[in-house]
Order: sequence, then C-alpha cells, then structure tokens
Amino acid sequence: MYAISKKDMKQFSPSSKDVCRIEDGSTNAYLREDRIVEEFLKTIEPKYNAAVEKLADNRIDRECVYTIAGFVACIQSCSPAGMRIHSTLLQAADEMGLFIADSKGLIPTPPPELGGMNLTEILKRGIVKVDVDPKFPQAIGIGSILKNVAMFGNFKWEILHNDFDDSAYFTSDYPIVVERSGDVLNRIVPLSPNLAIRIRPDRQISREHADFTFKNFDYQNRRLKRKQVAQINRLIVRCAEEMVFFRDNHPWVFEFVSKNRKFRTEPRTDTTPHGNGLVMFYSQEIAETPE
Repeated sequence: MYAISKKDMKQFSPSSKDVCRIEDGSTNAYLREDRIVEEFLKTIEPKYNAAVEKLADNRIDRECVYTIAGFVACIQSCSPAGMRIHSTLLQAADEMGLFIADSKGLIPTPPPELGGMNLTEILKRGIVKVDVDPKFPQAIGIGSILKNVAMFGNFKWEILHNDFDDSAYFTSDYPIVVERSGDVLNRIVPLSPNLAIRIRPDRQISREHADFTFKNFDYQNRRLKRKQVAQINRLIVRCAEEMVFFRDNHPWVFEFVSKNRKFRTEPRTDTTPHGNGLVMFYSQEIAETPE
C-alpha cells in the first residue's frame, strides 16, 4: 500500500495499522459505555472481506448489506473527518439558536469593552465563536449508528466494477465521496481496488421505520469506463481528509493527487426565516480547503 499526504505531498509506504488506527479513537466519554462502538464493529470487521466478495460475485444477501452499510455508517460517525464535519453542523445550530435568543432580548448586554455590539454582531465578526468538542458529535453518531445502517441498507445501490488493473480505485482516510444528484446527495465508497458502491438515498423511506430486513434494498451492477473510473478517483482524492492511499505506484498518480489535493468535504448550512424563527438546511459539498 502506498500513501500520499495531501498537505505536503510526502509519499510513503505504510502498513494499514500505521495509518488506519488512532489510539483510543473509538473511546468516547460522552457515552455511558465509552467503548460501545467496539461491540458494533465486531459484527462488521470480521465479515468485511466476505461481503466485498459477495458484492463482486453478485451473491448479495442480508449479511452482506448489513456489513457494508455498517462500514459506511462507522466511517461517517467515527472518523476524524466525520467528527469535524458534524462539529461544524452543531456549531451552526448553536449559533442560530443564539441569534434567535439575541433577537428576542434573552441574552444579557455584552460588556462596554466590546463597543456596544450585541451577541449577534460579536459572533458574526468572529470575536467570539462557538467551540464544539468533536467527541460530542461522534457520540451522537455512535448512538444513532444502527439507524444509519438500516437507512443505508434500504437505499438503492450501484455496484461499480472497475476492470482496469492499471487504474485501480484509490481510497483515503475518509473514503466517502459526496456526489450531488438533483436535490439528493449520493455517496460513493471504494471497497477494494476493483469495487466501489454508489448509495442513492430515497426520501420515501422513513428513518424511524427502516429495519434490518432491508426489504427496500435494490441494486444494479455497472462496469465503468476508464473515464468514469478516473472521475471517481478524482472525487476520492478531493474528499480525502489528509491522506490518499493506493495499491499501485504508477508514475501518473503523484501528479493526479497533486492536482486535486486542495479540496475536502465541507458541511454547508443555509438558513431562511420561518415564522418567528429560522429554519436551517444542512448538506455537504466538495470545497476548496481553507488555508
């Protein structure tokens, strides 16, 4: 396995243990059982290789769907990138609540040293900011991880076969690609050098009623053209948090990563007035990395 750092383009050849493990990364003091996610992972990690083989061979069963959906749900909730993305969401929600409270006169007047500004002005100027402990959104994600598995497993999947051995799929420290499709956000996840999936959300499926029978699950196989594989690899590099991983160190890889490294997945929040308050809409997009 080869790796490239997006920040400085340093290249090295690590073991998976060197780069895919964070000491106590799954420990979360906000949970009653701070290592509870490890019990969930025991149902996912040992079955991963077999699940990928079933996808490749068109032998998909309930256990296969559960395993892959669980893999995606865990990355989304527990990875450093997932924690960063969802921390920003909580920050935006808290700030919106403070703006509303300030507009209703519920916030005490700030001290004179702040030039007579109210809290809304102070927050918008960046003098004060809401700081969210990333472990808190991780705890929320772990607490709802089974619901996310049920949702992912009841969506429609495309099995994306890559037959080009000289252009294998990359992966990364955040291997969830966001892809805008109309008014929904697909997720593309590389699973092996030759296999990836595209998960297409279905808004008709209720989060509260999705279950592990996966009765709404459906899929289709797609064999991609070389240009389509290159596009997915481009998105994988752009959505990576810090590290890009690849199987074959071809001469073109370094320049390919270099051209696409100054991006990452960013949360997007939009607010609009509604009654006496505001409504916040949340999404994600690929955006240039802040300096």
